[in-house]
Amino acid sequence: MTSHLLLIACQIAVIACGLVSGVFLTFSDFVMKSLAATEPAGGIQSMQLINRKVYKTVFMVLLLGMSFVSPVFIGYAYFYVSGPAMYPIVVGGVVYFFGVFIVSLLFNVPMNQRLDVMDYTAKDTHAYWQTYVPVWSFWNYIRAIASGGAAVCFLLASVWLVQGMTGAG
Repeated sequence: MTSHLLLIACQIAVIACGLVSGVFLTFSDFVMKSLAATEPAGGIQSMQLINRKVYKTVFMVLLLGMSFVSPVFIGYAYFYVSGPAMYPIVVGGVVYFFGVFIVSLLFNVPMNQRLDVMDYTAKDTHAYWQTYVPVWSFWNYIRAIASGGAAVCFLLASVWLVQGMTGAG
């Protein structure tokens, strides 16, 4: 991959990670709080519908795309990028892969799957909802911070790549 292609890839990663982070932050910051403020059945049913609809969205393309591209960034940067840009590319890939993808697989997705099969009107579902909202939101904040941090890393790598191309710095 030439320096120009790597620069473009890093710039696309900045945008993708930033957008993913924004969606995660939006959910934890006020969507989940709003759903929790409704009657439990209404919040639960809404979250079940959101979780079913999310699979056919641009958000999922970005989320999963970066999950699969992150290890590629890590390997490519480690073996083929010389200079200071290598470090933020590797760190950005690691932070995104573990802080977003692995956290999603271990925490948020299993919680969503458990909620999805529950009857939104049942008392045991309402009891689960009281735990679901704060725990799911906590892990979602972790994903927001990780994807935001990855965006910053890829932005820093982009700056250093440009400086290396122009001889500035």
